[in-house]
Amino acid sequence: MNKKINFDEIIDRKNTDCIKYDGADRMGKPKGLIPMWVADMDFRVPEEVSKALEERVKHGIYGYTESDAHYFEAIAGWMQKKHDWQVEPTWLVKTPGVVFALAMAVQAFTKVGEAVMIQRPVYHPFSHVIEENDRKLVDNALVLGDDGKYHMDLVDFEKQIEEQDVKMFILCNPHNPVGRVWTKEELLAMGEICVRKKVLVVSDEIHQDFVYKGKHQVFADLNQAFRGITITCTAPSKTFNLAGLQISNLFIANPHVRRMFREQIRKAGFSQLNTMGLLACEVAYRHGENWLNQLLEYLQGNLAFMRAYFAEYMPQIKWTEPEGTYLVWLDLRDLHLTEKEKEDLIVQKAGLWLDVGTKFGECGVGFERMNIACPRAVLEKALEQLKEAMKKER
Repeated sequence: MNKKINFDEIIDRKNTDCIKYDGADRMGKPKGLIPMWVADMDFRVPEEVSKALEERVKHGIYGYTESDAHYFEAIAGWMQKKHDWQVEPTWLVKTPGVVFALAMAVQAFTKVGEAVMIQRPVYHPFSHVIEENDRKLVDNALVLGDDGKYHMDLVDFEKQIEEQDVKMFILCNPHNPVGRVWTKEELLAMGEICVRKKVLVVSDEIHQDFVYKGKHQVFADLNQAFRGITITCTAPSKTFNLAGLQISNLFIANPHVRRMFREQIRKAGFSQLNTMGLLACEVAYRHGENWLNQLLEYLQGNLAFMRAYFAEYMPQIKWTEPEGTYLVWLDLRDLHLTEKEKEDLIVQKAGLWLDVGTKFGECGVGFERMNIACPRAVLEKALEQLKEAMKKER
């Protein structure tokens, strides 16, 4: 029988140097806010991971470490079982994080001044790795439909590729922050344009294990031609709350693309990964399925609680129902507040620390991103504080 995991346990993370709880001063925020911004979870990792790390700590030597066949087997087994994707050992390239990998891809496959396309509102480091490397950012903005879901504008997608001479497209699947799990049909239509126009796709699939509606479609696995133009970025960091251990696994089937990417990593001076990250990743993929299944059930309970709470107490706040991720994209535009007034409501009056929507692009005006991967009592307290703040606003 699988052990019942207590996700209701409130764990004090203060004074652990975590940016979520201890970073308020550095980021210009008041102390004492309920932090629901950065995408890490307030849950302990699977017990098997903790035990494996403890045993390694007892060994007492943490020298240069490299993974072996057993590491790949653990990752490959997970991808096959959870996503029906068969990966090859030669495809694997390890990096200390997906954002680092995005920067390496931008440097390796584009030149200064060349165009890289994203779909805003989207995870803000996408913009940073493009603009801070002096590339041209092209935005194929997502469209919020009457169905309350965001959709790709594929007519604009192809037009921008042609007019801006786009060399690379960074895909977010599942999408952060709007929570879309792109369908097979959507990805096929987008991918066929990229094949035709010879656009390299860097697919950030870090949230692939958080899907509530539909099925995560591995972009590179949908079509043989897609495999040749894609760098697929995965990591255990979101799935198992391991972000601080700095480990991600990329899969690059095209040997020429893989060689160029590896060369760029060498130029950056990077070689071996974090010893503990390698160990935690392997153990999590081998033994973490039960933990994840219970987590997904708990997160769906958080969503159900939130759905009912907003409907009863704050119907003027809309939100895009997440098909995936543990992030909720809140639409506060019906409150008719300026950005300054909105932030005053959230931070000063409600005592919450969310991610302001404009962080994800100008199309995020009026929106906020909320991380609900926390004990339900914390979520309830946050919503209660928001409700009371809005009462005073009226």
